Amino acid sequence: MSFTLRQLQFFVAAAEQGSVSGAARVLSISQSSVTEAIRALEDDLGVTLFERQAKGLRITHKGSAFLRHARQILGDVARARDAFQDEGEQARGRLSLGVTSLVAGYVLSDILARFRRAYPQVDLNVIEDSGEYLQHLLIGGELDVAVLLTSSVKDRLALQVETLLVSPFRLWLPLGHALAQQEAISRDELAGHALIQLMVDEIEEATRTLMASIAHPPQVTFRTRSVEAVRSLVATGAGLALLPGLVYRPWSLEGDRIEIRDVSGDLPTVQVGLAWRRGAPLSGPALNFVRSAQGAVPDR
Repeated sequence: MSFTLRQLQFFVAAAEQGSVSGAARVLSISQSSVTEAIRALEDDLGVTLFERQAKGLRITHKGSAFLRHARQILGDVARARDAFQDEGEQARGRLSLGVTSLVAGYVLSDILARFRRAYPQVDLNVIEDSGEYLQHLLIGGELDVAVLLTSSVKDRLALQVETLLVSPFRLWLPLGHALAQQEAISRDELAGHALIQLMVDEIEEATRTLMASIAHPPQVTFRTRSVEAVRSLVATGAGLALLPGLVYRPWSLEGDRIEIRDVSGDLPTVQVGLAWRRGAPLSGPALNFVRSAQGAVPDR
């Protein structure tokens, strides 16, 4: 028996949500349907896709490898379905796009450049605002698509979400710091060190979760809303930083080097991707933007 597209859809949803209940909620189906689909898929492939845990699902190494194939298959099917739409309609029109400030600086430029090259005649309007407000605009039909942290999307019943990349928190250190001699650092080793904290709405919740999980957290000595300020402060030895690898760059504006290291344990992650209103068909420009985003972030 060969696996079905429905099984692939349920598997991708479970992988992105991290639980059967989360996948069922996003797909608006029963949990048993998700469970049965994943079990049938595992039987057909002859591999274990998830490790079942008390708090949800942890994707296995083989499951992670298959996830790339599943997304590719579903993407190919979507493209085949839309292949006969009027090309002129898709190449023109208007696209209202939302983006959060953090994502705008590190993800949007590549996606937008790819889209602009392919569809230069689309009238594009971009709004930068908080993730919460962008979700409000999407639900109200005032935006077609938003590029944001999908991990912070609250109303999964009203919004369709596709995660493009996942970025775990990592430790930033100045060149020559004692902890930089290690490839992985335990949380206990952070005690007593000064910490520079980035105060950006999109990652504050994940940051609070991380700090609460450390028995003896480092002391926050400086709070800022500027990523560049964090880089400069870390590079000059004012403190360390715990931030998603997504925003890491090896040099400060002054040209000082910044090191990055893993911290042991289950650290929070931020998930970056797309959101649009569930149940509303995407316009030609919006559909093409989604495809451009998928192609611009190949290692999803």
